[in-house]
Parts: sequence; C-alpha cells; structure tokens
Amino acid sequence: MTLPPNQTLTAIPGFRVGHWTDPVGRTGCTVILCPDGGAVASASFLGPSPGTREGVLLAPEKKVERIHALLLTGGSAFGLAAAAGVVRVLEERGVGHETPWARVPIVPAAVIYDLGVGDARARPGDREGEQAARAASTDPVVRGRVGAGTGATAGKYRGPEQAAAGGLGSVMLERYGVQVAALAVVNPIGDVLDERGGILAGPGTGVGASAFAPADVTNTTLIAVATAHTLTKNDARRLADAAQTALARVIHPSHTYWDGDAAFVLSACTRPPADPMLLGALVQEAVCAAVRDAVRMAAEKA
Repeated sequence: MTLPPNQTLTAIPGFRVGHWTDPVGRTGCTVILCPDGGAVASASFLGPSPGTREGVLLAPEKKVERIHALLLTGGSAFGLAAAAGVVRVLEERGVGHETPWARVPIVPAAVIYDLGVGDARARPGDREGEQAARAASTDPVVRGRVGAGTGATAGKYRGPEQAAAGGLGSVMLERYGVQVAALAVVNPIGDVLDERGGILAGPGTGVGASAFAPADVTNTTLIAVATAHTLTKNDARRLADAAQTALARVIHPSHTYWDGDAAFVLSACTRPPADPMLLGALVQEAVCAAVRDAVRMAAEKA
C-alpha cells in the first residue's frame, strides 16, 4: 500500500494546524482549527497540575458539544491569553457557536510549563495566538522544536541540566479504512521510551537516582487526537481516556505528581462511526507514535 504524503494530523479532512514560535525565548503556541461547523470534542485531564481554559466545557454532561479550535501553548498560565487571538480570528470568519446575538467561538486551551527553559518573560499572548491561527493550513504539520513544543523538555527527574529535548510530534495512522491522527507536545518529567521499551529521551537512570527535588520543575504532556469518524461526546471522552493510557506506555513514569497531562479528542463527524475496538487501538498507537516523533524530530533539528 502506498502511504499518503501527509502522515500528520492535517491529513484528517477539515483540520488545519498553525504555529507561532519564539526560538530565542524558547516558547510558542500551536492552534488546531476545526471544520467551520466545529468538531465534537471531549477531554481527559490527569495529574494534579493541569493548566486549561474551558476544560470543564468538554465534560460529556455539558451542553456544548462542538469546539471550533484547540490551543496548545507554552508560557504556563500566562499562555492561556493566546486563546483570545484565536477567538478573534474565528469571529472575523463568522465561525462559532450560534447564539441569538453573536456566533461565539469555542476555543479550549491547555498549557505546558516552559518558563525555566528560555526567557521566562517570553510568553504567547493574544497577538501570538492570532498569528498561529492565521498560519493554520492543511500542510503537513511542522514538528520538532516548534510551536507549543519549542521549550518542551523530557526526563527531568534528575534536574533540568540532564533533561532531553521534548518537542512537538504528529502522526496519522490508517488501518482497514479507519483513520486516526495525533499531535503531541511532549514535556514530561519522565523518560520517553522507544518501541522496545528502551530510553529514547531522558537520563534513563530511574527516579530516586539523585537528591534532586522534582517540585523544582513543572511538567505536562498535551495530546490532541483527531478523526473524521462520527463520535458522540461520550465516545470522545472514552477515547481521551485511552489516549491517557497510551502515555503510560511511552513515558516512564507517567502522570506523576508534577505532571498535568491533558488529552483532547476531536471528531469532524464526516465519516460513519468506526469499530470502537479498532478506533481505541489506533488512538493508543497514534499517541505513542506522536510522542516518539516529537522527541526524534526535536533531536534531529537540534
């Protein structure tokens, strides 16, 4: 079978991705634009330190089912301000949730903590979010030290001086006509593992090998999964939980006291529903592959 030239998240019809990158300040943001009619979405948040905007809206019992964009950003809580720029771009284009007086763009966001990597005063904001949204396209996703992955690092349990490059990765997988794509911003305290369980990024010595106090750093891995296969909001939540489970296969240790991992699942709902078991398996495989892609691309472009 001949593989398509685009094997990243933008291979899923209707989704576009754009970055804003500050290579000097070592931070950035990434915007995923959904089809104009929105994407059914839900999310799963694990770890005690998530930084999010409109995360509660994605719970299955909440009324709004569709979002219009997703922002993944550096800058810790400061970076959430970039969502305002994304909202402005969507409003200009007439995209949003219909209300009696205006279309309101629904733009959830999640952050990583990268303030100690470059310039702690360099943070994505309103203007930077707008630039990332305007840059969004269906081109293959640019990966590595770019966008929200610019200041990401991995394997920090022995201290930041022994951390490896994290980054941003993306893959699209297809099996039996079912397509799933994942985009990962990889910034964990744990090591990233390769396909055989070996160390791909990080010291590889294991937790407890030094007196370093992990509380001195903050970490998080962000995952966005996209598909065109029709999902309900409940379906999306179950797949978001599956995406979190995949992190435990590729990051060791995962979901620690110092992580705030967030996994989002977005469906364009333009194709018939897929077999749930196959869909869940592909979600987990795509997440693992996107995490590995992030660190490999970051190392390649170092």
